[in-house]
Amino acid sequence: NGTTMPEKNDRGPTNVSRTGHDVAVLGGGSFGSAMAKVLGENGHTVHFWMRDEAQADEIRDTGINSRYMPDVALTGDIQPTTSLPEAVGNAEIVFVAIHSKAFRSVIRENSSEFREGQIVVSLTKGIEEHGFKLMSEILQEEIPRSRIGVLSGPNLAGEIVSQDLTATVIAAKDPDVRRTVQELLGCEYLRVYANVDVYGVELAGALKNIYAIVAGLASARKLGENAKAMLITRGLAEMSRFAVSLGANPMTFMGLAGVGDLIVTCTSPKSRNYRVGYAVGNGQALDDAVAELGQVAEGIYTLKLVKEKSEAIGIYMPLVRGLYEILYDGASISAVINSLMMSVQNSDVEFILPRTI
Repeated sequence: NGTTMPEKNDRGPTNVSRTGHDVAVLGGGSFGSAMAKVLGENGHTVHFWMRDEAQADEIRDTGINSRYMPDVALTGDIQPTTSLPEAVGNAEIVFVAIHSKAFRSVIRENSSEFREGQIVVSLTKGIEEHGFKLMSEILQEEIPRSRIGVLSGPNLAGEIVSQDLTATVIAAKDPDVRRTVQELLGCEYLRVYANVDVYGVELAGALKNIYAIVAGLASARKLGENAKAMLITRGLAEMSRFAVSLGANPMTFMGLAGVGDLIVTCTSPKSRNYRVGYAVGNGQALDDAVAELGQVAEGIYTLKLVKEKSEAIGIYMPLVRGLYEILYDGASISAVINSLMMSVQNSDVEFILPRTI
């Protein structure tokens, strides 16, 4: 019929060979645990690194990571360790789920442990403060001999461990990296798509955390469904405008790593960033909301960096500016909302009309 079928690289495989591989997952938080669980269930040996010896002992003895996933059994051949050289040294592929503030220091301190040609995939959705560096850029600087990839998408850890249907995106320039990660992670409930726009996929994953805070705040203020839809779509316009100015492909933001991830984090109370925004919207101080959460909400750090960067390069981001004023300048939520509603409008859809503001 003349229809061209998508290449395997464009879609996650549905029937994956379960030939086991040795892989490492660095970071014992919720998403690192979720990926370790998927990999273990897929028949791979998982060298699961974390700093805390007690946490490693608990997982080794009980199969439970009680701090982050108290009701989830980590099954399969999962081998917790506090020795990063041991984890990396035994692995063909390394997945890094270390939060952005510690990402470079951990990789730099252990850079000699990574091998020539070893596949290293970042799972972290954040930006480094100095130099506005994404995690893939840190990996490229610290371990340039490795082959780098980024995993991102609408991937709430709690749903992945429950085996709820999920799709994700592996972005890498090297087709072998894309194919390998698809084969490692793909299963009946996790579908892995591919993209070559590493910067766009990764930046989308970091930026959406800001708008999840906005959405949580709006929900707490009971602004209504129309307002939520407006905030999500204007958030998409802002993040794509900003990212494209830095070299990302605008079409990336129409996919899972862009609008897909934005939707899930802006509508789900399972999202840490949404929960922080919801608490602030209910009158809680930012520091108290973060302390109560007990986990890293990357959007708080990303907000500061994106505000500074957008002002430096002249990109109009009113939601970023407004949220910053609420969280850090003590502005009233009502005043910021009124200001946003009275601002000048351009095109509803980015890149259609000539930019006037």
